[in-house]
Amino acid sequence: MSQRSERRGIHVDQSELLCKKGCGYYGNAAWQGLCSKCWREEYQRARQRQIQEDWALAEKLQREEEAAYVSSHSSSQTQPPQSHSQPSLATFSKFEEKKTNEKTRKVTTVKKFFSPSSRTAPKKVPPEKEREKREKEKEEKLQGRRESHGETLLRDLKGIFTQPWDMGSPTEALVSRLRESHEGKTPSPSITRQSSIETDRASQDFLEFLKTLQKPGREIQKQSRAFIDSMGNKKMQDLSAEELSECVQDFYQGMSDRLLNHYKGSSEKVDRVMDQVEKYIMTRLYKSVFCPETSDDEKKDLATQRRIRALHWVTIQMLCVPVDEEIPEVSDSVVKAITDVIEMDSKRVPRDKLAFITSCSKHIFNAIRVTKNEPASADDFLPTLIYIVLKANPPRLQSNIQYITRFCNPSRLMTGEDGYYFTNLCCAVAFIEKLDAHSLNLSPEDFERYMSGQASPRRQDDPAAWLQSGSLFNPALSQIHQNLSVLSNLEKRQQQVMEGAQSLQTELAEWQDSVAREVQEILERYPLEIKSRASAIDAENVENDRLPPPLQPQVFAG
Repeated sequence: MSQRSERRGIHVDQSELLCKKGCGYYGNAAWQGLCSKCWREEYQRARQRQIQEDWALAEKLQREEEAAYVSSHSSSQTQPPQSHSQPSLATFSKFEEKKTNEKTRKVTTVKKFFSPSSRTAPKKVPPEKEREKREKEKEEKLQGRRESHGETLLRDLKGIFTQPWDMGSPTEALVSRLRESHEGKTPSPSITRQSSIETDRASQDFLEFLKTLQKPGREIQKQSRAFIDSMGNKKMQDLSAEELSECVQDFYQGMSDRLLNHYKGSSEKVDRVMDQVEKYIMTRLYKSVFCPETSDDEKKDLATQRRIRALHWVTIQMLCVPVDEEIPEVSDSVVKAITDVIEMDSKRVPRDKLAFITSCSKHIFNAIRVTKNEPASADDFLPTLIYIVLKANPPRLQSNIQYITRFCNPSRLMTGEDGYYFTNLCCAVAFIEKLDAHSLNLSPEDFERYMSGQASPRRQDDPAAWLQSGSLFNPALSQIHQNLSVLSNLEKRQQQVMEGAQSLQTELAEWQDSVAREVQEILERYPLEIKSRASAIDAENVENDRLPPPLQPQVFAG
């Protein structure tokens, strides 16, 4: 099988990472292959079309209500009052009119009772004027009820599609916020939560940074605080994720335009300021906008985790990953890449999450470079990134990707290495979701058996081959099985020693029995005979007189 056919399911042309509009920026799968700039333009056009359609629908409903009112009013005038055969809208209108008049009369009576002018006699009004006034009030009430549905819908549309925060008038937003606070309106509990240590640190760093900007710093701080307060006064739990993203991106765009005008087009200074603004804003809003309740991010997270767990059997060979984990430096780079993609979830700022993605990608490139002894290519990077994601199974992967997509400074996602690595991560996740037998060069039957757990690509009947596959798959797993092999050999040797000890004990017992038998046989063959005791040498020997007499001591004289 050729190298080209092996990579047929993983290879992604670099042109596919760019925006489909051909603007040259990096696209994103969450934006239907568009960059953030083109996506916002498409979103604004679609939004305007939706507004026009809703306005047309509201006007149509209003015309229908007007026509229904005219027809019901004309029928109520031509129909006799005694006729009750068919209940109509006019009857219901009269009932509502009577009910409203009764409430108005009661309220007016109570007001007159407590008003000072009620003590004086009311002025007499001619019957003709009183009748005309009553007819006029009746007509206004009917007109108000007739226009209620249409006007309400139009007002709702105005409220829905009004910009959430006017970047051009931060002072008005601040005054409105102060007015609402004096009126007793409290911000959302999710925003007025007790500040955490990280939030306090971000606020302190933001203030320290703004001190270096002097006058622009005070304006930036005022606008940022006004935006956070305006978001806090909204019911953020009722806003969709797209609406939250639109609010933040509008603030970014307005702030960036003002900074470009102030710094005379110096993009480096603008990016530096926008990084600090993003850090401050998103640290304060993190708990309210990350994985909002109105989105399906949590369901996507669970589906992705289940998918990655089901693909635990995928090996390096199937993905054609050019990495040799037997090399210590490569193994360390792989472990660091896995750690970085997992640690991404611990950060609040989108820029910090992107930094971990970039660090993970650089470790991957280093592992490929050390293995191949040459610079890594893009064709080698994407399969290795897929392998790292499958090994790590990062927590809340979809939520983190969506969070970066919605609330990161768009300039970071469109250009630079951060945008390139993030686009590749989105492609890796999309590939994992669509992974099939053709992508791994497997038959559909084998793929289904592996997915269901009925079989494993590693050969269990060949320990040597399985151990070799395990060492390529994971060095820690290889070390575990090597230790198990040593323990197995030790167990065999211990068993041999125990068998030898038992054999020696049996042989010793048999030897002792054989020796006892031999002694008994000898004793039986040669019985013990006890002979008489021999006499002393100095005793008298009657039988032998030839022996010389014993020596006698003699004394010699001097």
